[in-house]
Amino acid sequence: MRRTVSLTAVATLATAALALAAPVGQAAQAAAHGVTVAHACAAPTHKDVMACNALQVTAGTPASAHAESALTAAAAPSGYGPASLQSAYNLPSASGGSGQTVAIVDAYDDPNAESDLAVYRSQYGLSACTTAGGCFKKVDQNGGTKYPRGNSGWAEEISLDLDMVSAACPNCKILLVEASSSSMTNLGTAVNTAVRLGAKFVSNSYGGSESSSDATYDSTYFNHPGVAITVSSGDGGYGVEYPAASKYVTAVGGTSLQTASNTRGWTDTVWSGAGSGCSAYDAKPSWQKDSGCANRTVADVSAVADPNTGVAVYDTYGQGSGWMVFGGTSASSPLIAAVYALAGTPSSGSYPASFPYAHTSALNDVTSGSNGSCGGSYLCTGTTGYDGPSGLGTPNGTAAFTG
Repeated sequence: MRRTVSLTAVATLATAALALAAPVGQAAQAAAHGVTVAHACAAPTHKDVMACNALQVTAGTPASAHAESALTAAAAPSGYGPASLQSAYNLPSASGGSGQTVAIVDAYDDPNAESDLAVYRSQYGLSACTTAGGCFKKVDQNGGTKYPRGNSGWAEEISLDLDMVSAACPNCKILLVEASSSSMTNLGTAVNTAVRLGAKFVSNSYGGSESSSDATYDSTYFNHPGVAITVSSGDGGYGVEYPAASKYVTAVGGTSLQTASNTRGWTDTVWSGAGSGCSAYDAKPSWQKDSGCANRTVADVSAVADPNTGVAVYDTYGQGSGWMVFGGTSASSPLIAAVYALAGTPSSGSYPASFPYAHTSALNDVTSGSNGSCGGSYLCTGTTGYDGPSGLGTPNGTAAFTG
């Protein structure tokens, strides 16, 4: 069932300890800008079951629609398109990424994935990415063609992921791995399959509650040296999700992205819905040095996720049909995976999650905004240097994503 955040109230997204609730800040933000958003995927109702982090704008006009129309000469769908995203993050998309494969891991099947992707890429003048041409490939969680049953909510997630990889890295190949269900076991199996099939960049736009099983999941599914694995930090505001909390992944937070009259031409602020905080179970990786959390801190880096400054997506299998605007950290995770691909293949044995910590000057520092209440600390508040919701910042080119 679709979950809607209205202008006057926040919908309950799950029950008991497994709840993933939309924060008051997210609802207030929606009300302030006159947009209503709906969660593409149902909230988890069992332990170790994940939900996608895609938010569709269902009413109102996002700020990004106005900005996009001002930046493009021809009529374009609402929401940021490739040119805007490449400009905002200083990406060498015209020349980079050739020969690289970005894997997208999601649950259930999107039967229209390839045809919808073709419409998106054609709209923005990107080269075709098809199965016949060797650019696009879809497999089940074991690498075969026994695709799972279709699911309209996860299909929206799949379209968002494919479109964001295309936007940031038009020259990249795309591998879509569809898990049989949204259990961590099946999604983790899909991650392993993506790596086995040769992907050096794997995006995961889903999350669920942390649990005592996370250390086992870490070693079983996410410990892949030489592979950049990105994970959405969540859309529930201050609080930690798994697998973003895994010490082996790059946890990707979310920002509001606006045009600005500065040298960059853009500015990022913390999005109120971005997940962040201190993990209850995962140990701190050696490259993370913040002092306010003894365990793993979420996030590492960030990119646009605010639905009010959302991105254009084309999908015909979901609850909508055609062009829509999406936000959520489901947008930022595939964007960052594509930036890693633009930066080049990670060296064998490396942990790409550590790369941004060695190149902090090559990121746009996000110094304002908040995603909840944490006593005013950096864990929920944008500040100079590292903070939870935006991590070390947003891409300024690809230098921060090289070993």
